[in-house]
Amino acid sequence: GTCRGTGGSMHIYDMETNFQGGWALVAEQLPYAVGAARSIELDKQLGTGEAEDRITIVFVGEGGAQNGRMAECLNAAAKENLPILFVVIDNGRAINTFTKDVAQNQEVFNQGKHYGIPGILADGQSLQDTLRIGRAAINHVRTKGPAILQVHTFRLNGHSPADPEHERNRKDEKRWARAEGDPIKIFESSADVLRVDTKACTAVARARIKSALAFANASPPPPETLAKELEYPDPTGAVDYSKREPTMGLAKAMEVTAATVPAATLAALGARIDALRAMASSEQGISIGDAVNLAILEEMLRDPTCVAHAEDLQAGSSYNIPANTQQAFGTLRAADEIIDEGHFIGKALGEGMNGYRPIVELMNANFGIYGMAELSSAGNTFATTGGQFNMPMTIIGAGGTAPNQSLGAEHSQPFHAYIMGIPGLKICTASKPHEAYGLTKSMIRDNGPGVLLLPVKMMKQRGPCTVDNFLPLHKSVVHHNASPGSIAAGKAVTVLTYLHGTKESEDAIAVLMTEGYDCDLIELTCLKPFDVETVKASLSKTHKLAILDESTRSGGVGATVSALVSELLFDELDAPVMRLCMEDAPVPYATEMEKCMVKRASDLIEAVRSMC
Repeated sequence: GTCRGTGGSMHIYDMETNFQGGWALVAEQLPYAVGAARSIELDKQLGTGEAEDRITIVFVGEGGAQNGRMAECLNAAAKENLPILFVVIDNGRAINTFTKDVAQNQEVFNQGKHYGIPGILADGQSLQDTLRIGRAAINHVRTKGPAILQVHTFRLNGHSPADPEHERNRKDEKRWARAEGDPIKIFESSADVLRVDTKACTAVARARIKSALAFANASPPPPETLAKELEYPDPTGAVDYSKREPTMGLAKAMEVTAATVPAATLAALGARIDALRAMASSEQGISIGDAVNLAILEEMLRDPTCVAHAEDLQAGSSYNIPANTQQAFGTLRAADEIIDEGHFIGKALGEGMNGYRPIVELMNANFGIYGMAELSSAGNTFATTGGQFNMPMTIIGAGGTAPNQSLGAEHSQPFHAYIMGIPGLKICTASKPHEAYGLTKSMIRDNGPGVLLLPVKMMKQRGPCTVDNFLPLHKSVVHHNASPGSIAAGKAVTVLTYLHGTKESEDAIAVLMTEGYDCDLIELTCLKPFDVETVKASLSKTHKLAILDESTRSGGVGATVSALVSELLFDELDAPVMRLCMEDAPVPYATEMEKCMVKRASDLIEAVRSMC
């Protein structure tokens, strides 16, 4: 089929017919559709669209329309007057429960009034009524803006093949529905049936079904290796990002940018980029936030399909990451978002499916917890669609848990650990400006979804950064090599860490070296995929491993890395892996308690001494 056996009957996608999916989580498709509608407006603005009258149609049930995502998406659609039609299929039931028993509002078509979005109700049992009202709704969307179409209908079968409808005293109800409530039978009993050759239409439908069944039965099963092949659009290590041109070609991209951004604005943007590049090469260096901002501005200038989403974007958010994007590229390409990460991550997903390279800045990475459904789907999209839709989406956020952070539990959660189990995501971290810049550039050009985590308490610290560098998304960085003498004496340890742990490890190594100990310090700039080769090269010298980890003992990054090392590199170990991680209790605010929860340089010093 269209998805090569990866999606099944619930997750059908077909790029050729612009059918962009059946999504499993109720209402999650709504922000994806808003993103698709934004891509239509972006195509118009950039002059890259094929048809000026395209619209987006999204289907949702009357129950799903009660979800908070509906309100968020109505607001977004109204704010930008997007060409989107929300079609609400109202069959009056959940799986078995009547909707009226759980939902106060039955008039979903009126939900848009607060946002100035009109709605209309159609009798879905009437073919004629649905056609007439549906055409009017579509015409409104094409010519004026968003609308809601609620269609009352009746479900003739169970919610799914597994639905035990007959065990809930519904046989009589279904028997009546199939006899009296079938829209085709109702149409066949009307006078309008004389205007249609129903026998010919039925014959065509049966022939199509017969042909589809024959195709399915004749198709070979997919190869066993396909699932792994579809893990990432860009296989690990297969792309030189420095040489990847915009999809439309570099010359065309420059032409589009020149045509859509005023010359004075381009000149001001060029001056800002030059100032940031000069800062990067200065003796004092550049901050992590400004380094990422430089990378984003360069990529948005180079490729007009790059778009940005962030809260407080106009003011540069909290760390300057999206600074100057809206001033340079306008509100459509650089969207200042209402405070709801899930819906604007979802919009980015819809844009990614339609030829754009969205960049989402989360301010604090923990806010991304609100978008876990969207992040999960972003990771799945390329594989679930059978490789039809790339998903070039970059998520950037400041996170981690630094010693003495004093931000409390909710701002100190290990978001990076939460997303480790999402298939299809490339997850990177950077503790220094050089790595932050190079990873941002590469991730934006990657054709799959990536998450870049930055150290929340070090965002304004400055350091060196080589501009125009592109770092691989699958390799760690070695910051320090243990001395040959310490290795020969058995006093060397391999240290794996990331985010604030890099600075803590550097401080620890400075102390340890005065005592004759030393470390190979490896920053895990790629949490996933895991860089086993760099770790193996170090362990072949030290044969001892400590992990300074900013996530919990249960289910944390260190737990995953430790397991991988034990599975893949066991013969290189002369001692058990030492995990220095956060305890499973929530991180407290008070420093006195936090010291027992969050590991730091002093803990690493004691660990190295004990291992040697």
